[in-house]
Amino acid sequence: MLGTILNVAAIVIGGIAGLIIKKQPSAATQSLFKVALGALAVYFGLRLTWSSVNGSFWQVLKQIGIVLLSLSLGSLTGKLLRLQKASNRIGQLTREKMAKVTPANPERFSDGFVVCSLLFCAAPLGILGAIHNGLLPDYFYPLAIKALMDGLATMSFAAMFGWGVMLSAVPVLVFQGTITLVCLRFLGPFLQTHGLADSVNATGGLLIFCVALLIFEIRKVPVTDYLPSLIFAPFLTWLFR
Repeated sequence: MLGTILNVAAIVIGGIAGLIIKKQPSAATQSLFKVALGALAVYFGLRLTWSSVNGSFWQVLKQIGIVLLSLSLGSLTGKLLRLQKASNRIGQLTREKMAKVTPANPERFSDGFVVCSLLFCAAPLGILGAIHNGLLPDYFYPLAIKALMDGLATMSFAAMFGWGVMLSAVPVLVFQGTITLVCLRFLGPFLQTHGLADSVNATGGLLIFCVALLIFEIRKVPVTDYLPSLIFAPFLTWLFR
C-alpha cells in the first residue's frame, strides 16, 4: 500500500500548498518536472520488463513474443470495449467543468472533487502502479511518479476549485488500495504459484514506458486500450508453456 499512501499524501499536500501559495510553478519548473518524471517512468518501466524476462536466449525470445502478442490482443480488446474513448470522455468532462468554474459558482466545491477524482482514478499509471505494487510489494515506483504528478496537478486545481479537490484522496485510496490488496492477497500468489507473474510484469513494464511517451508528448499512445494486455499475458504464457 506504500504507493497508494504516497499518492494520497501528495494530493493532500499539493492541495494545501495550492491554497496557501496560490502561485503556479513557472513554465521552466514544470518542464523540469516533466523531464524528470518522464525519465523515471522510462527507467522503472524498462527495468521491470528487463527483470521479468529470464532464461536462455530462446526462452527470452519466447517471452518477448508473448508480451508483444499480449499487447496486440489487449489493444484490440481495448478498442472493442472503447476503453480509451471512455477515458477521453472523462477528460472532456473535466475540461468542461474547468471552463465554467468561477469563485461565485456554488458547485465549485463539488466540481473540484469530481474533476480530481475522475482524473486521478482513471489515470492508466494509477491502475498499472496499483497492480504491480500488489504483485511486487516493494515496487511502488510507478505510484510514486503518479503521486508527484497528482500533487502538482492538485496545486493548480486547489487554486481553481478550492479545498474540495483534496477530498479526491479518498476515492484514490479506495480505488488504488483495493486493486493493490486484491493483487497482493489473491492474484499475486496465484500467478506466482503457476509461474505466470513474470509475463504480467514484463507487459506492465512496457505499458509504464508508454506512459513516459505521453509525459514527454512524443506520441499519444492509447495506454488505456492496452490495459487488457495484462489479462492476455498470463493466459498466453500458460497456453504456450
